[in-house]
Amino acid sequence: MHGPLNPALAATFPPPVMEARRWIANASFPADRPLLNLSQAAPADPPPEPLRQAMAEIVLSDPATHLYGPVLGLPELRAKVAADWSAAYGGTVRADQVAITSGCNQAFTAALATLAGKGDNVILPLPFYFNHKMWLDMEGIEARYLETGDDLLPDPEACAALIDDRTRAIVLVTPNNPGGVEYPADLVAAFRDLARSRGLALIVDETYRDFDAREGAPHDLFADPDWDEVLIQLYSFSKAYRLTGHRVGAICSSPERLAQVEKWLDTVAICPNGLGQRAALWGMENLGDWLAGERREILARRAAMDAGFAALPDWRALGCGAYFAYVAHPFDAPSDVVAKALVDRASLLLLPGTMFGPTREQGGSGRAEATLRIAYANADLQGIATLFDRLRDVTARGL
Repeated sequence: MHGPLNPALAATFPPPVMEARRWIANASFPADRPLLNLSQAAPADPPPEPLRQAMAEIVLSDPATHLYGPVLGLPELRAKVAADWSAAYGGTVRADQVAITSGCNQAFTAALATLAGKGDNVILPLPFYFNHKMWLDMEGIEARYLETGDDLLPDPEACAALIDDRTRAIVLVTPNNPGGVEYPADLVAAFRDLARSRGLALIVDETYRDFDAREGAPHDLFADPDWDEVLIQLYSFSKAYRLTGHRVGAICSSPERLAQVEKWLDTVAICPNGLGQRAALWGMENLGDWLAGERREILARRAAMDAGFAALPDWRALGCGAYFAYVAHPFDAPSDVVAKALVDRASLLLLPGTMFGPTREQGGSGRAEATLRIAYANADLQGIATLFDRLRDVTARGL
């Protein structure tokens, strides 16, 4: 290799999903036990046919789809997000408080670019979403870990003890990735109050909002007339409308912050994907009933996961919701070893807890080595039944 490497980037761990794919790159699986891939949290199917037909028509009939667009996104999509969020959360969100991004990961990186720089710190509850940690590492921003109990819910008082004069933000993901837990509304509000009292931003990533088991608004943060002084909400259209390859996400924040976001986005992608944005808008306008059906399907899979672990006492589910179950395995080996062994012994691809938090060697509590994430949205009910058949078998036989 010629030329120097950015040391912060070089020291950042590899993308976990890509790392897991390398475990199976040269593997072969028995015909009667094909691979069950429950590693990546993404819909396995393309967008529904009506949306694909609409996208084809957009490609053919709307020349603007193929051109640069506004850096902060299509005005029509920004206005639709604002209107729908206002109705859903019982508050007021204006179009100028919404920006569209190339996926939710980009929304996170753009938000952080406005908040923190090298030497600052941001608080991440454990287990963390690995791409959040990767970005902080790349930017030289300390990820300050907020440990959680067996319920995987973060404690505002414990969080307050971590704050110092270089803390810039608190990050919450609800429903949680990787934990699956849904944060109670009063807990989210307590973190908002803490952030406001200490002059911090509260970043709430709601990528999996559409699959929350609760009816109605999951929190009331947008009902606060001054919400944009502290809250930065992130969202993804990828899961709701199966638009993963089209990269469409959103940020809700103050117009002043979004003016800074615009600078950052203009240097990275110039504008979000034109077809993806129009597809997201079409989905919001036409697929409400279809999305409600998708939610019911995910909730049925969640119920199957709960029942499966209730009948598998050697395993313990710490959290289950949205796309994920986060479980304690029964083996006398660290989770990265367990995950690789499950590929060979059970044709299962799961992600180890070591991809979502520090090991004991890195100062962790030991939970990272004891846990696995199962992305069960990638399996139908028959696939979930197969998962538990294989877990029972490998538990009985051992690794």
